[in-house]
Amino acid sequence: MKKMLIGDHIVKSFGEGDEKHHVLDGVSAYINEGEFVAVMGPSGSGKSTLLFALSGTDVVDDGKVVFDGRDLTTASENELADIRRTQMGFVFQQPTMLNNLNILDNIILPSLRDNRKNVANITAKARALMKRVGIAELEKRDITQVSGGQLQRAGICRALMNNPRIIFGDEPTGALNSTSAQEMMDLFSEINAEGTAVMLVTHDANVAARTERIMFMRDGSIVSELQLPKYDGTDMEGRIEHVTVKMREIGI
Repeated sequence: MKKMLIGDHIVKSFGEGDEKHHVLDGVSAYINEGEFVAVMGPSGSGKSTLLFALSGTDVVDDGKVVFDGRDLTTASENELADIRRTQMGFVFQQPTMLNNLNILDNIILPSLRDNRKNVANITAKARALMKRVGIAELEKRDITQVSGGQLQRAGICRALMNNPRIIFGDEPTGALNSTSAQEMMDLFSEINAEGTAVMLVTHDANVAARTERIMFMRDGSIVSELQLPKYDGTDMEGRIEHVTVKMREIGI
């Protein structure tokens, strides 16, 4: 399987002098084409920082990040922005949407920045995605008029607008109830089954158990990994048990 994204001995620090702290302490990680990966670890272990480093959102202090053969650590800000906009999608715990726009307009806004002449096609695609995730009737609603689960579905629509090769999710189910979280994971599984790689940062063993590979972090390092068979809709309890046993073994 081809490695799409490679982080090679990544270092990321915060603070100065005696207060300097390595959030990522020489981390090496990779994501294969079409892979479904989770990153787990206690708060402060470096999970989200690793996601931001691998996506080119954060500048690393040392090491290298390579996406599809392109060294992101030497790319300009404009080049990084173009790669993120056209080849990556992002879903966060709290979707960053504009209060003065309705759901549909929030979904299409990033795509319009590159293609203002094709509003009709962009809007049609957004509506098709909204129908797919079950929020078609909400397009005119303000973001304050929908539930957290519905807002996250809108966030997934926005992330898929430019047909990204990889979706990054930072605790995307963290603010949802168990039913909404399950529905979100069903969507991520569908997206992944269509060939899009997915990398999720999570504290939740139920979420991680839906993925194929889990990287466990502690104190700025990857301390272990767990490989799981591709989820086929069965034996979820067994998968969760594998994850929780591994978490206990490495003390996270």
